[in-house]
Amino acid sequence: MTKDVIALTPTMPDVRTLLAGLYAGGPDVRVRTAADGAVVQLCAPDGNTLVSIEAPVLIHTPGEPARLLGTTAPDTPVWWTEARATTAVPEAGQLAGSFAGRLATVLNGTTWPPEAATTDVIPLTTDGPATPANTHPAIDVHTDTTAVVLQDRPVIAMTSWLSDALRTAITTDRALHIVTPNTARLTLPTRNALGGHPHRWVIQDPQDGYYDGLSGAVLRWQNGTFAPARTSSGTTPVAKAFTNTADTGDRQLILAIRTRYPADEQLVLGRALETTWHHLTGAPPAGWSTAEPVNLPWSTRQLTDLARQRAPQPTWLIAVGHPDRPALAAIRISRTPAGVEEDITLALGYGEHEPPPLDTIPQLAETLATEHALTSMLTSLGHGPRDLTIAPHIATPPNPVALTLGPDTVHEIGTHHAQHPPLNLTPARLGLTSRPALHYALGDGTIDQTWTTLKRLTQHLRTGT
Repeated sequence: MTKDVIALTPTMPDVRTLLAGLYAGGPDVRVRTAADGAVVQLCAPDGNTLVSIEAPVLIHTPGEPARLLGTTAPDTPVWWTEARATTAVPEAGQLAGSFAGRLATVLNGTTWPPEAATTDVIPLTTDGPATPANTHPAIDVHTDTTAVVLQDRPVIAMTSWLSDALRTAITTDRALHIVTPNTARLTLPTRNALGGHPHRWVIQDPQDGYYDGLSGAVLRWQNGTFAPARTSSGTTPVAKAFTNTADTGDRQLILAIRTRYPADEQLVLGRALETTWHHLTGAPPAGWSTAEPVNLPWSTRQLTDLARQRAPQPTWLIAVGHPDRPALAAIRISRTPAGVEEDITLALGYGEHEPPPLDTIPQLAETLATEHALTSMLTSLGHGPRDLTIAPHIATPPNPVALTLGPDTVHEIGTHHAQHPPLNLTPARLGLTSRPALHYALGDGTIDQTWTTLKRLTQHLRTGT
């Protein structure tokens, strides 16, 4: 298992400060690099890796440390220096705390968790089996089929560590299993990145043992992986803890947006998301990044440059909003034979007495359809925490509010066919009369039957000519 300790400092750790931290283990500590120099590892005299330290990251985005670490985290800008200690060696956690504590003391910063900080020299007396230098710093257990990451944070973010661990698992044909306490929650990017089988969020519950945090299936460690437990009848029980939930009145507005642009040197990506964000919150996104914490100020030009550099490989990005209006988006940009496509999932959180702006969705749909190459947008509303985290409890899916088809999509289906579904449903025409977009209003998010309506509508649209 690993223990994470983070130093949060107002200024960047310089070489002298880093050296003071690196020698928290005294003269016997060994230092080596991994991940092409992006990670520094502190090792025991026997070569066993004790602590892996990532390069400091400057966080510009307001509220980002508090979103991931709690309300006591300092405001931005702040330098985030993260250390992961193995708990296989008793001194490792203390060494990580001493490293972070030294940085925080010299640079007048803080640590997370606060109780981990110390400036003591940690004697390295424990011998153990040497850890290979190429061991991934975020993966705790490797088997033939599974890479296991043990996390004790309250919020499991899609950090660069975790993102690289997922990539490593996929490229080596393994499942990634993230094991956490039952108090942990996932961020939306982590939930989306896990996707589903074979990757899992594994909850360790004091009463129910292990269960899947997204499906509730009781799990057992079998043949080097976490697999569903089976009863004598062959069924998989659902953990009781998974069903313990209460409705707080919080809601989440979710928009699944797809755009498609002709490939052009002058193309600037991210503008559809920026327009949507501004329309729904009154401000653009606060920041963007390829991982959490989100550290860069919002810039459509910079994210376009990154996507262009990575083409023809797809680019996966995260955007966040200002702290007073929880909003979070995952964006996948890909180059296809049809052009450049953006696949966006945007979620916004609302408290019990904060009405989501459903009445503005038709106007947003028209703007996206006429100005931002919209191919489709599905708007849904459901119950869920205002802070947009995912708890390991059962959750009902959000109900569809509206479906919007862009003009090219309507043309491909056939305008007449798309306008006349076999339902008591008449879409609104948006944009040009000669080549309209269509907006289907499905409900206000409170009626479960809208899923049936959406299913019948999409079945009809697929048969268009």
